[in-house]
Amino acid sequence: MMIAVAAFKGGVAKSTTALHLATYLQTKADTLLIDGDLNRSALDWSNRGCLPFKVADETQGVNLVNLYEHVVIDTPARPDLDELKTIAKGCDLLVIPTTPDAVALAATLKMVDLLKQLKTNYRILLTIIPPNPNKAGEDARTALEQAGLPVFKSGIRRLAVFQRAALEGVPVSTVKDPYAQIAWRCYAEVGKEILY
Repeated sequence: MMIAVAAFKGGVAKSTTALHLATYLQTKADTLLIDGDLNRSALDWSNRGCLPFKVADETQGVNLVNLYEHVVIDTPARPDLDELKTIAKGCDLLVIPTTPDAVALAATLKMVDLLKQLKTNYRILLTIIPPNPNKAGEDARTALEQAGLPVFKSGIRRLAVFQRAALEGVPVSTVKDPYAQIAWRCYAEVGKEILY
């Protein structure tokens, strides 16, 4: 399966999502993460520690893609229309992470408008959802569902342990922190939705 992770807005956990989806998929079959983001966040993450899957830039990835059952692509931030067409054509599923704030949701809706023209298989993933009693996550999910848009049932909570994972260069599931397994479960549930 080829999964691309793309967003029109920065700061929505795009690279974190790509990395943790690759971590989940690696538990099922050999997985490659292609870091196409100019910031090289996934490569930096892997260079700081140890990830359970291969990470490559797009040049190396082209030569490796046929060796893996699953490929996750961390795309460049804010792709233009031509880049978006290329990304959409080349993947089985496009995951669009978005935070539940108005600015991120507006950028996501712009992206969705373009994707509708391309007839792409995509799904929106709510990320960095604030804890209760804040209802921003629920409100955003309701608005997206009422607009008839495909949204993951699972969402990614706002948890500081994700920053610790990035600093240690490991998936959140291996961080020694009481919130690590809660954070990991968020992405594992998304992974299950993708595969089943």
